[in-house]
Amino acid sequence: MNIVTDAKSQLTPEANLLAAHPAATGILTIDLDAIIANWRKLEKTAVPAECAAVVKANAYGCGAEQVSRALAKAGCKTFFVANIEEAAAVRAAAPQATVYSLGGFFQQTGEAYAKIDCKPVIGDLNELAEWDVFCRRSGWSGGAAIHIDTGMNRLGLTVSEAQGIIPRINAGDHGITLVMSHLVSAELLNSPVNARQLASFREIASLFTGVPVSLANSSGVFLGAQFQFEMVRPGCALYGVNPTPEADNPMQQVVDLKARIVQIRNIDRGETVGYGGTWTARRPTRLAIVAAGYADGYFRAASANDGTRGAEVVVAGKRCPIAGRVSMDLIAVDITDLDKNAVRRGHMVTLIGEGITVDEVAHHFGTIGYEVLTSLGRRFVRIYKGGDAVAATSNADAEKVDAVAEKSEPAAAQAAPPGLPTAAPPAPPPLPSA
Repeated sequence: MNIVTDAKSQLTPEANLLAAHPAATGILTIDLDAIIANWRKLEKTAVPAECAAVVKANAYGCGAEQVSRALAKAGCKTFFVANIEEAAAVRAAAPQATVYSLGGFFQQTGEAYAKIDCKPVIGDLNELAEWDVFCRRSGWSGGAAIHIDTGMNRLGLTVSEAQGIIPRINAGDHGITLVMSHLVSAELLNSPVNARQLASFREIASLFTGVPVSLANSSGVFLGAQFQFEMVRPGCALYGVNPTPEADNPMQQVVDLKARIVQIRNIDRGETVGYGGTWTARRPTRLAIVAAGYADGYFRAASANDGTRGAEVVVAGKRCPIAGRVSMDLIAVDITDLDKNAVRRGHMVTLIGEGITVDEVAHHFGTIGYEVLTSLGRRFVRIYKGGDAVAATSNADAEKVDAVAEKSEPAAAQAAPPGLPTAAPPAPPPLPSA
């Protein structure tokens, strides 16, 4: 075995950028224009329904503040998050937007909801009772959504529980601004569950007179107009994951992930690579050792062994296979078939992008695109292109980048959320007994 060195390698612009961030192992680029284009395509598909945006889990790992700001400027008016902390990030980025928190309501969270004008998504009669108490005592009238379970068996009022609160809706001043449910298997076009859920939701939603209703997630948008109602709530499709896995992906790719080659080495036929020695060179082999691993969200499941071909990456414009196990910080890549001068230490390897999609990587990881996106980037420099402006961040430099952004970009007018009313509204009709 011998190590190949090069004293005068010419680095790409991306590699030079990475050199300015020595703590980072690679570059994760998020294309805000692609996210906007994906939202507009979904919006057009769902017309006349409103197209909201699900930006939970830090916008599926793409940056909730950056994504929410870009989508709000593009015309998105409603956002869904998982909890109050995420809601606060969206509120800061989109002061005029409607923000719903899917995590439900607890009595001690009431002030936090009111402070940032966030609407809870209520899926339990106990939550509804606690929300009523908070609204009555505080005078808060910011509204809430009702989640009805039509088959997921996860969160939501049962259909019979939802029927029980209809008298409250008919009494007026109920404060319910949205009725929603969630599809179980919308990505499967012929799943009979879709039709059952649609029928169940249509029946119960029709009883909530005058309240907008929402059923469709990303895949549900493509099930047809009957699933779209007044609002659709896409998430993964915004970020380039295929919402129609039984057909070609209608969405644009959003993320591009590159990592740096830290060493080039040659091994002889019969030598093994990586932990466990599970991959054996069948010929004299040239390897590129790449500074990325499962600590960065590039899963160990993408490994190769003597009986199984692993994932591929793009080196110098060509696909090359992984050799051996993905480790915590490093990946070995077989670059034997490349021209000897095509790649050098310090050059970048594409892990996602240049034809390698999030869905392809997810296949090798044995998971779905959602998990790939939300796992990426713990040690990567983040680059945003399109949208408002180009910005570079890393976990260590986040505060510095925020300060630069404030200086370089006019701050959006921060509209204060509505204050708590001084007079408490009348108490709503009592909840039905369980």
